[in-house]
This record gives sequence, C-alpha cells and structure tokens, in this order.
Amino acid sequence: MLLVVNAGSSSLKLAVFDAGLRQVAEARSERIGAGGAADHQAALQAGLAEMGLSAADLRAAAHRVVHGGADLIAPCRVTPEVEAGIDACAALAPLHNPANLMGIRALAALAPDLAQYASFDTAFHATNPALATTYALPLAERERGLRRYGFHGLSYAAILRKLRAAQDDLPARLLVFHLGNGASACAILNGQSVATTMGYSPLDGLTMGSRGGSLDPAVVLDLARRHGVDGAAQILNRESGLKGLGGAIDMRALRGLATPEAQFAIAHFAYWAIRHAGSLIAAMGGLDAVVFTGGIGENDAGMRAAILSGLGWAGVAFDAEANRTHQLCLHKSGSHVAIWRVMADEERQIAIEAMQVIASEGT
Repeated sequence: MLLVVNAGSSSLKLAVFDAGLRQVAEARSERIGAGGAADHQAALQAGLAEMGLSAADLRAAAHRVVHGGADLIAPCRVTPEVEAGIDACAALAPLHNPANLMGIRALAALAPDLAQYASFDTAFHATNPALATTYALPLAERERGLRRYGFHGLSYAAILRKLRAAQDDLPARLLVFHLGNGASACAILNGQSVATTMGYSPLDGLTMGSRGGSLDPAVVLDLARRHGVDGAAQILNRESGLKGLGGAIDMRALRGLATPEAQFAIAHFAYWAIRHAGSLIAAMGGLDAVVFTGGIGENDAGMRAAILSGLGWAGVAFDAEANRTHQLCLHKSGSHVAIWRVMADEERQIAIEAMQVIASEGT
C-alpha cells in the first residue's frame, strides 16, 4: 500500500491507496506540538494506528511538496540531494516547505528503509513560457532564481485528469480557480499551464485567507523598514488577506460575522479573482471553460456567483439554481463557456505520480 502525506507546520493529513489506486483509509492530526501529538513522528504513528496500519504494511510513501524551484519539476524519489533541494526552497515557501520536510524526516525516522517520493506543486507550471515567468530584473538577480513559479499544481493536474476521464475533448482554453485558504487561478491552454496568479512564492496573486495577494513592492519595502524583515514576513504570510481586511481567515466565519469589514473582505476576494481572471483569459486568447475547486470554490455558491457575474463579458452565463444547489455543471444551456465544479483530488494525484515513478524504476 502507498501512504500519501500532506504535512503542515502543525497538521498532518494521511491517505492510504491500494495497488489499484483506491483510497482505503485516511487520518488527520491537528495542533501538533500545541496540545495534539508531540511532534510529526508521533502524529504519523498515531495516524497509522488509527488506520490499523504499521510502517511494515507500506510499500512506499509519497509527499506533497509545495516548492520545487527551477530544478525539481517532476515527481521523484526522495534522496539526500532532493531533500537538500526542498530545503533550499524553504525561504520561498516558509509556511509550507519546512513542514513538508518535517513530514519526510519524521517518516524516515519511523521507517528508515521505506522508499519515499515527492510531488511538487510548482512542477505543473514548468510549461509557462519565459515571457510569463521572467521578472524584469537585472540578470544577476534573475540568475539567483528570482522568477515566477506558480503553485497548486497538483490540484490543477488532478482537474485535468478528471476532465479527461469525464469527456472526450479537453477545453482548449480552460480557466481554473483553486479557492481555499490559499487561493490561485491558472490559465490552461491545450492542456498546459501558460499563466498563473502565484509567482515567486505563494504570497502573490489573489486575496487569500491570511495572505494579501498582489502588492506594490514598495509596500513590502515599507513593511520591512517599519517592522523588520521577519516582522514583514509575519504580516504578509499570517496577518493579511481576509484576516487583515475582515478579521477572520475562514470565508464561512466572515459570512457569519456580517460586519461591514467582513462584507468588504468578501467583496475584495471576488473583485480580485475577477481582475486576475481577465489577465489569464488574455494569456489564452479567450475562454472555453471555467472550473472551481478547493474549499471555497466547491462549497461557497455565493462566491462562485460573484465571480461568474463579473465574467459575463467573456461569454460566461451561469445557471443560478444549479450554482445554488452545488451541481457539478453550472452553465446555462447554450452558454458559450462551460462551467464546472470539480472536487479537489490532490492526494490521489500524488499517489498516481508516485506509482508512475515506481513503475519507471522497475520496483
């Protein structure tokens, strides 16, 4: 059996897949080191026990890693060199890569002989053209790796897999919104990512739960001068976005607050999703289909309606009742643009990618 690990700084999500890629068990641990399990190794042991498994029952493990940089652009076996590469990208995804490494190292301590594999959220966007990824900076700075990377790639790859399984032809110009605590959108042209909203780090792009999205760099410089680099990082990563505008990270909590600040935060989220969508549609030369995924994208009909209402100029016509009742198909009959709600399936995507690497190894 294959164990899929999605490790956060204080959380751990586990899923187990059999040889037929059917999910047979799952477990989740929260508040690691803060009232929950003592550390990630203890959380792993508890999660395996909850699923009735031990490390000896596993053939391999596969991890979600958020940032692979310019070099780690395909799923691979975790080696010391790969681990060092993940560590080197930690400064680019400080909320994610250190936690991903904790999961890898905790499992290595628990089961030293277990083969481990990694899939990278940045890898899906390796097809972005240089015009889309290059910052207009001096060569010396660009050579240090300062460029756009993009994230949520495992989610986008899973969307393509599910769409291909459900229909004969993939829409040529596909706009996907991955909306959750972390939020991004992606332009997928003929099955390949050509532009996305996140950039050098997961801070860029859409308004998010605690991240503010796109900012004038002078704002970052001002925050760094006023609060120091670490203080600015704290503000940008953990105190901005919906939390900074409306007082809560969670969209459901904001809707429950019903304060002017909360309503503004919700409207801000929708407005900037629409603004960025216009840029992505331009990158594809038009629009054939829209997909919503992620916790907000799948479950918040009001947010979907707000975003879709702002895309009427692009040929989008949604069925209000289908949207309200969370149907999978949301477009009106005769709409020029298809609209779908697709459940996120990142864990299975990680499992599939690991199995492909294992098969290529002949093991």
